[in-house]
Amino acid sequence: MAALLLFCIGTNAHAQDASTDLLHDALHQLSQHTAVRAAFTQQRQNPALTQPQNSSGQLLFVTGKGMLWQVQQPYQETLALTGNQTLRIDANGHAQTVRSERGVSQISQMLQSMLAGQLDAVLRQFNVTAEGSATQWTLHFTPKQSRVAQVLRDIQLDGGAFLQGIRIDMQDGTQTDIRMTGTRDAGALSVPEKQALGLP
Repeated sequence: MAALLLFCIGTNAHAQDASTDLLHDALHQLSQHTAVRAAFTQQRQNPALTQPQNSSGQLLFVTGKGMLWQVQQPYQETLALTGNQTLRIDANGHAQTVRSERGVSQISQMLQSMLAGQLDAVLRQFNVTAEGSATQWTLHFTPKQSRVAQVLRDIQLDGGAFLQGIRIDMQDGTQTDIRMTGTRDAGALSVPEKQALGLP
């Protein structure tokens, strides 16, 4: 019995070490790209609605500055997520603060920390497990803080050299699934993009 217990403890510790190593590998790969563009499709399912809500567009992530989320279909909207703030950018480049749903701020900050390779910032707010390989991994995040856990059930990220998908499950049954394609290094940013993210 003692030998079996030691074996189980050893196996569990090895699995945890492997998960931690994979998490570090995934973060290291993501952090190699300081500015990234991608096309996205988003499906949001809400128990209160009979049909899922679908949207698509383009996104831009800049390490240390935030994310620019440009919805193109079925409507047009540009959101800038910087730190714990969300701004709506109109066609003239004017910004207006948007009051986010509970939990959105934590999700935004976690994604920004993840894509910047900042593991400590992520682990302060989430328990994280990893599975797969360095070329195709899946990360699972569950909130540590009870007030966040009352709203957010978990987040799943999957990818390789770039982030490929995000699934967010809320406690009310709402599920958001985001898939990214054509992910690439961003290259030069336009003047409106710089202004939206507060860049000089």
